[in-house]
Amino acid sequence: MTKQREGNARETALSILEKWEERQAYSNLLLNQVLQASPLNEKDKRLVTELVYGTIQRKNTLDWILNQLVKKGVGSLELWVRQLLRLGIYQLLYLDKIPERAAIYETVQISKKRGHRGISGLVNGVLRSFLRNRRRLTPKKNPQTLAEKAVSYSHPGWMIERMEQAYGEEETKAALLSNHHPPRVSVRVNRLKMDRDVFIKEWNATGNGRAEASGIAPEGVAISGGGNPAFTPWFREGYCTIQDESSMLVARVLAPAPGMKVLDVCAAPGGKTTHLAELMKNQGHIVACDVHDHKLSLIRSNASRLGIDIISVRQLDGRNLPGSFQPHSFDAVLLDAPCSGLGVIRRKPDLKWGKEAENIEALAQLQKELLDAAAPLLKPGGVLVYSTCTWEPRENREQVESFLKRHPDFSGDNTWKEELPDPVKSRVRSGDGWIQILPHDFLSDGFFISRMIKH
Repeated sequence: MTKQREGNARETALSILEKWEERQAYSNLLLNQVLQASPLNEKDKRLVTELVYGTIQRKNTLDWILNQLVKKGVGSLELWVRQLLRLGIYQLLYLDKIPERAAIYETVQISKKRGHRGISGLVNGVLRSFLRNRRRLTPKKNPQTLAEKAVSYSHPGWMIERMEQAYGEEETKAALLSNHHPPRVSVRVNRLKMDRDVFIKEWNATGNGRAEASGIAPEGVAISGGGNPAFTPWFREGYCTIQDESSMLVARVLAPAPGMKVLDVCAAPGGKTTHLAELMKNQGHIVACDVHDHKLSLIRSNASRLGIDIISVRQLDGRNLPGSFQPHSFDAVLLDAPCSGLGVIRRKPDLKWGKEAENIEALAQLQKELLDAAAPLLKPGGVLVYSTCTWEPRENREQVESFLKRHPDFSGDNTWKEELPDPVKSRVRSGDGWIQILPHDFLSDGFFISRMIKH
């Protein structure tokens, strides 16, 4: 990689980080948008991705360091200078493969392009001061206080506190540190078109990275070392869907049979909806609802790409379900509820900086209303699956326990757990009808999945 191209990668990363902070935008969407239009090669794009996600993930740690090196604190700096210094410190502290001299040189060069001599002097001075004081400015490996943990784990204190109350210190530390690992790339094979073993064999013959069977999801394939699967013929022609391995378990837990009538309450963009259709062998009927009209086209396009024609979509607030469907209309209902998303921080690092503890209560109230609205639509003997991509008990275990108290005609169903792959059975936390996956269990998303039966 030439110095010029390395510089371009860093400038691209800086541009994305500026937009992220300025617009409060989702970094994954910005990153995809910029990289799709970028002339950078795949290696440089991977560097941009690492710099952007890493800098956002480690923001607490980086700002703690910078506040000790910048006289008036990191908040006093212009936005672009603040992000450039975060980028520089991130490389020096976490990226062993980049020589320190190169990291400083490239960062200072950007500051010379963007600002006056005083700015480049500041940037150069701060980065060199960090190297001189590195031992003192490296976060503790075994922090004791909440403030120390917030710096070392680079998560908000309130989040650490809540997780420790629910799972203890060791599990919390493992889960939060695992959020800093790059997310695994995984796809779900469309068994309407191809067997998983055949898919893996043919994928590996192309030389586009290495594909191997997921250990936790029967249709899942983990891919390493390749480009984005969305840009491959496999994806375009409907042989696979990009989906996290934990997320693939949700439709499996609902276990719909061909010919069933199924309701997916919060369906967009349609990953779980289309998985349900694949399990139903594209026979029966799925009603896919979402409150956002503009997202319905995502469900339609995903279904069309996969060769699925049993899904009808409706723009509908799930709280208004009883006014739109007759009681006992469905054999099965999936509520993959809006949630805090604390299980997907590895993929969406912005989530931890944009949430407050108060948000969880508002979400829990919405989830309660959605569950209560969905319950009457299920036939006796029908299955209700409730899932979230968070580890927060208020949205998960407590939500289900509260629902079962309000609805004595429902009970938790544990029969499906025997069908889980052995690694999942032996590793996850489990209760009455539910399982909880944490981010460090399989380096997949943190997920809660509950199955209830209506009597």
